[in-house]
Amino acid sequence: MSSKVNREEGYCDVVLPLPLPQLFTYKIPPTYIKNIHVGVRVIVPFGQRKFVTGVVKKIHQNKPAAYQTKEILDVLDTEPTMNSLQFRFMDWMAEYYLCTPGEVLQAALPSGFKLSSESMIQLNPAFKESDFDLTEKEQRVIQELRSRTLSYKDISKLIDSPGVQSIIKSLIQKQAILLFEEVKEKYSPKIVTRIRLNEKFTSNESLSALLDQFEKKPKQQEIILRYLQQVPVLLDAESNRLGIEKSLLLNTNISATSLQTLLKSEIFISFEEIVSRLTFRPDEKKHSVSLSPDQETAKESILRQFDSKDIVLLHGVTGSGKTEIYIDLIKRSIDNGSQALLLLPEIALTTQIVNRLEEYFGDKMGVYHSKFSDNERVEVWKGLQEGRYDFIVGVRSAIFLPFTHLGLVIVDEEHESSYKQQDPAPRYNGRDSALVLARIHSAKTLLGSATPSIESRDAALKNKWGYVSLLKRYANVALPEIVFADMKTERKNKTVQQGFSLKLLTAIRETIANKKQVIIFQNRRGYAPMLECEDCGNIPMCNSCSVSLTYHQFSHELRCHYCGFARKVPNKCDSCSSNRLKTIGAGTERLEDELQLILPEARISRMDLDTTRRKNSFAELITAFSQGEIDILIGTQMVTKGLDFANVELVGVYDADRMLYFPDFRAIERTYQMIVQVSGRAGRKSGMGKVIIQTAQPDHPVFPFIQKNDYDNYFTREVYEREMYLYPPFTRMIHVSVLHLDKKEALKCGEQLAGKLRAKIGSKRILGPQAPSIERLRNYYHIELFIKLERDIKGLQSIKNEIAAIIGSEQNMHMGSKGRIIIDIDPI
Repeated sequence: MSSKVNREEGYCDVVLPLPLPQLFTYKIPPTYIKNIHVGVRVIVPFGQRKFVTGVVKKIHQNKPAAYQTKEILDVLDTEPTMNSLQFRFMDWMAEYYLCTPGEVLQAALPSGFKLSSESMIQLNPAFKESDFDLTEKEQRVIQELRSRTLSYKDISKLIDSPGVQSIIKSLIQKQAILLFEEVKEKYSPKIVTRIRLNEKFTSNESLSALLDQFEKKPKQQEIILRYLQQVPVLLDAESNRLGIEKSLLLNTNISATSLQTLLKSEIFISFEEIVSRLTFRPDEKKHSVSLSPDQETAKESILRQFDSKDIVLLHGVTGSGKTEIYIDLIKRSIDNGSQALLLLPEIALTTQIVNRLEEYFGDKMGVYHSKFSDNERVEVWKGLQEGRYDFIVGVRSAIFLPFTHLGLVIVDEEHESSYKQQDPAPRYNGRDSALVLARIHSAKTLLGSATPSIESRDAALKNKWGYVSLLKRYANVALPEIVFADMKTERKNKTVQQGFSLKLLTAIRETIANKKQVIIFQNRRGYAPMLECEDCGNIPMCNSCSVSLTYHQFSHELRCHYCGFARKVPNKCDSCSSNRLKTIGAGTERLEDELQLILPEARISRMDLDTTRRKNSFAELITAFSQGEIDILIGTQMVTKGLDFANVELVGVYDADRMLYFPDFRAIERTYQMIVQVSGRAGRKSGMGKVIIQTAQPDHPVFPFIQKNDYDNYFTREVYEREMYLYPPFTRMIHVSVLHLDKKEALKCGEQLAGKLRAKIGSKRILGPQAPSIERLRNYYHIELFIKLERDIKGLQSIKNEIAAIIGSEQNMHMGSKGRIIIDIDPI
């Protein structure tokens, strides 16, 4: 693939971040012939009036015969933003997950790399003001437009009013103005203003004279002295060249006016500097990690197996010290001149683990996740390209970063469903995609978990992957004791209080009395799942989805957790006007309130999506809990994921039954994983941990495996059932969703599609069509089909392409604008 064009005329194929199956060829203008490379971003016209940021994938001299090529409008990069390894990875993802290259590019590129356009207004040169009667505000706008173009925001400031639409509409009707789109890059570097002392005052004599000069101007003399306190200009001339941030000097309560006077008289010089938005501690890094004998044995086994296997599964119980092994392996990879990537399933994990990793890797480590701003993510991308980072820790989207010599990929908590992207396309699995990324780079992959997925453990058992176990906690700390609170018996004995069993409440009181901490796990947020009329039984439902609205007491609203629809809590029943409304069920918000009533002396906080929306809210909650400022932390599955708290002695699982009986073949697996993971938060340092599981089915077959931490027998039972009913890992699954605004049309299309698929690949491979448990979402009715393909089937990609072709044909022929069909490869 040529990266430059040497002739005067050339063309390039551009990937556009749009859901279109093909690349688009554009002509390279002569002015850009010498600067254009594979991987640079370009602005190109698309359609009649649209401008799009694309990435050049190929440069050639082949003029398309089928259509007239448009020219590239601008080249945004001097160096490529993407490399050839990224293109290989993106091509694989588009092919495997049956999506378009543009959809992959849309997921891969940070938003800060894409252009934004802003509507701008200019004066129409043909406009004659004398022909119209203009209002005072219109005259003001026209007068300003004579010297410059204006944005909507500029006009709002000019007329001192947020309502500018009526004025703009009026001026358009009078043909006084023209509207156009100004295209600009979203990313902007962070710039700080610094000041330094003029160099002519940096000698002993000149500085003394300067201070004498301002002896009668104490405010200005104080500023000079404050600067000298922080910048020793006589001892270190370089420190004066670097100067000090202007904001830091102003924060010392000096006079801003006096500082401005000193700047005008050039006593101080002001200058700007581009700085990183990302700050880490580069000093006093730890050079090595101390491993226990068990950890050392596990690490050496991983390294030995890497000699013959590219992938190794590390099965380490909660608290066994997997992170220390990760750190040692990452340091080895970096020392060997390679890059390393550590994937985590959710942002919730990054706060604690980043603090630990920072001690070893300092500013050579980049962090990449969605809570970062667009600008911050661009800086991590650029930092990796420029060699500032050897190591990245991030969530699933970090697999798209521009690695050039990746040597090690670690996927922590590899079993987590959070690695799966659900919407929009590409609907990829971050764990599975990381394996391919590593293969492209000829890198090694380590998958770590206390509760490995059935598929991963099966691959290790079949010797496809290496396998290492670490079944003791660090320092031989005991695993927590797991007991059950039989809710049937407690309800019969009337010992349940606000949904809490006597056994759990007693343990909570004892734990707090002993100055220890408690975690309560309930995988349902909000106050209550539904509001019900006691007279007629009516339950408020979402207008767009076939689900009840969840009651949120704090915001006093009913909210749909699927589409975001919200309404105020009604004072009376929508159906019969009764005012006897009651809440049904309990979410984390309700548990927080009711536990506070039961234990008024306890300090209780909540960790769920509602309390962690802000950028730093995870960190603030985790820090407060770590420092003992919270006695009881109530949370959704966020609290199950790898968090390490030294003082947690008790974990309560509020409602295990809801997870067990969810209509999904993975329900038992998810229940086992979630309860074992949250149990692992207890007794990590003291070994005195206890877990109480509230259930009405204490004799369910999965509970003895959880109680004994018996993964092997749990796996044997689960894999037996999977094989009997032909579910993964014995088959590959494809989930097809038919969505339509009309229920009958959705079912009709689903039946037609199922018939065509059966005729093509066999009826035994098709399950459905059928309505899912939630039939309507965001106004669309859903009909689903499952396709099961044998694990070792020949020509897998060809069969998948045939399936995609049938679905594409059905989409084009019957769905129209009111429906669509979604393909999900390897659903979770």
